[in-house]
Amino acid sequence: MCGIALVVGARADAAIFARMLARLAPRGDVEESVLEHGLLAGTQRLRIVDRERAVQPWLSPDGRWLLCYNGEVFNHAELRADMVAVGRRMRSVSDTEIVMEAFLRWGMDAVKRLRGEFAFAIVERPTGRVYLARDPLGVKPLYWAYRDGCLHVASEVKALVPVGARINEVGPGQHGWAEPEAEPRLTPYLDLLRIGADQTPIDDPDEAVKLVRSTLHDSIRVRVDTDLTVGVVLSGGLDSSVTLLHVHQLHPECVAFTVGTPQSEDLAYARRLTADLGVPHEVIELRPGDIGLAEIRTAIRMAELTEYGDIINAVVSVPLFRRVHELGVKVVLTGDGSDELFGGYRMYDDAGADRARRLFLHKISNLCRTELQRVDRTSMGHGVEARVPFLDPALVELAMRMPLALKVRDGQEKWIVREAFADLLPDYIRQRPKSPMSYSTGLHDRARLYKPLFARLHRSFGYDLLEPVRRDFDSVLTACGNDLDSAIAENRRRQDYTPLEHAHDLVGAARWNLVAGLRRLTGRRSRTHPEQ
Repeated sequence: MCGIALVVGARADAAIFARMLARLAPRGDVEESVLEHGLLAGTQRLRIVDRERAVQPWLSPDGRWLLCYNGEVFNHAELRADMVAVGRRMRSVSDTEIVMEAFLRWGMDAVKRLRGEFAFAIVERPTGRVYLARDPLGVKPLYWAYRDGCLHVASEVKALVPVGARINEVGPGQHGWAEPEAEPRLTPYLDLLRIGADQTPIDDPDEAVKLVRSTLHDSIRVRVDTDLTVGVVLSGGLDSSVTLLHVHQLHPECVAFTVGTPQSEDLAYARRLTADLGVPHEVIELRPGDIGLAEIRTAIRMAELTEYGDIINAVVSVPLFRRVHELGVKVVLTGDGSDELFGGYRMYDDAGADRARRLFLHKISNLCRTELQRVDRTSMGHGVEARVPFLDPALVELAMRMPLALKVRDGQEKWIVREAFADLLPDYIRQRPKSPMSYSTGLHDRARLYKPLFARLHRSFGYDLLEPVRRDFDSVLTACGNDLDSAIAENRRRQDYTPLEHAHDLVGAARWNLVAGLRRLTGRRSRTHPEQ
């Protein structure tokens, strides 16, 4: 994983490039660059695969092509064996080289052969043409801006703010070329809104259980193929617990990380599970008073998010990944994405079977700017690579072949996941209902106090060059009776909350904090812990 920065064009400005690269410094542990007339390219490289030889920017053997690459290609060993079999001479055992070699061999079709979480730019040095590509789900970020005949490309919005031009995102599953002195022309190589549509539906519960079990196992297997310690972000909920059970089985050295208040649900469930498994457990214990304006500002600056709920989740994530970094762990797995695939939110059941598929696909196609953006920024902002096994394209396609009845049954969300791992999960985890991240940590309403300031802080960093902070789409959807078209139209019409809505929310948050403070003073505890 890396942070990449690139400026291509006759008027490429070295000072702007230096600022771009500097703003990405937390994403890596070594800075590398190539500086030429009309081409300024650099990476902040987090050394994980072939740590000494995977130097970037990576050049093709003849020097014609230059690669800036962020991510991991999990099938790089198989692709390398194929390259060697056809006579290619390899200079490393890195996935960085495989990205270049795949491009040289298959051109734009190479992205369809890469199994991983990636974003990259390849420059044809003699002409200045640039090829951009991003993974199918948008796990890894990629943005661009165009000014004064120069194309600027970077891994984060903050790196492009110094350019002073409108910022654009390379969408998930998109790729394409930018000709010299022209903006990129991007097209999808995978249409998320069509994923699974041409495959045979899966209606049989027994078949679905077997496929979910084998597909997730394989997804986690390739993501723990490293000689480094692997961390797991553990909330004690269904998805992170399933992930931890697999990592504990597949990797010789793993550690769990949990954040929350002393009396939070997450800490109670996670402590019990790690004790039962004998897995080392690092607890990041916070009290509501630990979250103030400085913490809110840091989360907004780091995460660049545009929905209020995601920003609050980022406030919780920042101290967690800070501790991961302090312990020297570079690779973690998370359970993110399962809710969007397998019906982890009530909205899917409320929408009904006829409308649920469109809602699932809408949520999945927007993960790149919500949940996945939070995970990427708050982890890579501390030099930690977060991998998301539930969002392997094979598992996404599988989930989209299943009807709502296999995902939500008798009011229980993610029914098929609970069934698939019933023999592995303790009953206290399997039966635990879904609780949103910031709520289950016990920190949501403290961060909520500062919501009226979110938009102003976001603008102060220049992030509105991409898009402004907007109301939470899930709340708009609920207000629109879970009608997706109405919610999209309403979200365009009224992007942000009104001052009156902010005031009402602030009163609710203040009341909660006052009551919670009184409870702490009187020593009352909430009954959220699992039975021991």
